[in-house]
Amino acid sequence: MVHNNACPLCSSEKIDLHFRCTDYFVSKESFEVYICSSCGFEFTQDCPEETEIARYYESEDYISHSNTSKGIANKIYRLVRNIMLIRKKELINSLTGRKTGFLLDVGSGTGHFANTMKLAGWNVQGIEINEKAREFSISQFGLGIIDPAKISNLEDHSFDCITLWHVLEHFHNPIKYASEILRLLKPNGVCLVALPNSNSYDAKHYGTFWAAYDVPRHLWHYNPTTFRLFSEKAGFTLEKLRNLPLDVFYISVMSEKYKCSVLPFLKGIVRAFPFAFLSLFNIKKSSSVIYILRKNKNK
Repeated sequence: MVHNNACPLCSSEKIDLHFRCTDYFVSKESFEVYICSSCGFEFTQDCPEETEIARYYESEDYISHSNTSKGIANKIYRLVRNIMLIRKKELINSLTGRKTGFLLDVGSGTGHFANTMKLAGWNVQGIEINEKAREFSISQFGLGIIDPAKISNLEDHSFDCITLWHVLEHFHNPIKYASEILRLLKPNGVCLVALPNSNSYDAKHYGTFWAAYDVPRHLWHYNPTTFRLFSEKAGFTLEKLRNLPLDVFYISVMSEKYKCSVLPFLKGIVRAFPFAFLSLFNIKKSSSVIYILRKNKNK
């Protein structure tokens, strides 16, 4: 297991148990989430080593590695994904000022976003750790997908845009990957990082049942304040925030399911509406946040 004696973000030794959280999705094991009293960063303590964590992803229902549509939650995810693919493409075109270019999708999963950008005219490279998901992307969409271990083989300053859609929270060494992204990004390139927000309305409502804690797969639990600290430490400038307004519906349904609620689908949808509405006026309280990063000028 990986034990942190100090805060992984600010190195303060003022860390304490925040709460215990259950892996409702796969193992039903309990894990501790710690919080730093100096910077407020939350992280999963005593998480499995990188060589041991694969078994916690071993489920046909793990959506980013599967194309299944079984079950209501998976159907919701696929519906939301199809809507958001269009929004993500438009956002990237707007931020880059281009309709074509070189894009790297880190944690490309089953390749649906990468394929959307490919069909839109972009030259797309994907990185995915799960072999089954990689093979699906290659056979289904003809995408170029490589293992994360090969990221160092990619040329410096070769991408106009790099995306990480709900990926960074899984990395055992996020600073290392951030330095690679910094190396690969063109001087005027843009990096988009989407993450669950541990300070969101729904996170505060559901507490330890909040599905986006997703221990032990999620190692780091960012919010807009702590992610700003991370991005600056990694050599980026945090330019702006955008929300992912539909994520809260899927997360709320799953959270109600974890609570063993009666009619979790209906209750989750009803609960999600006020969270989604309120977050329109306060992005920093959104269930998921897209962070728009640029290179520091001296990098």
